[in-house]
Amino acid sequence: MDFAGVSYVGILVATVAGFIIGGAYYGILGGPWMKAARINPDDTKMSPMLFINSIVCELIMAFMLAGVIGHLGEGQVTPLNGLISGFFIWLGFVATTLAVNHRYQGFGWDLTVIDGIHWLLVLLAMGAIIGWFDV
Repeated sequence: MDFAGVSYVGILVATVAGFIIGGAYYGILGGPWMKAARINPDDTKMSPMLFINSIVCELIMAFMLAGVIGHLGEGQVTPLNGLISGFFIWLGFVATTLAVNHRYQGFGWDLTVIDGIHWLLVLLAMGAIIGWFDV
């Protein structure tokens, strides 16, 4: 099964990879992230809905990235083109959105950098996986 020349299985694998990357990344940088986001660790309450929201949003992200990559045309859905597309989506939409929102919300650049690198890693992995599943 495919969507715009891209495998649905690839989309699902990309979604799971994005979720795992987020878990590992914020598992390592959780302390600095909480400080940058002005979150008191004693006040945090981890709800299953947070994880459900993350996986649903990452599924939508992978599906839309697959659509963008699929629009490159027949034979162009490759790991390299997936990486390039993931980078362009990150730079043009994700990094800029984070920068604008964090400035208006009064957060420092440390939060933008931490979150920005996370989403860069996610989009690069998703793009490469989506491209790999179509090769």
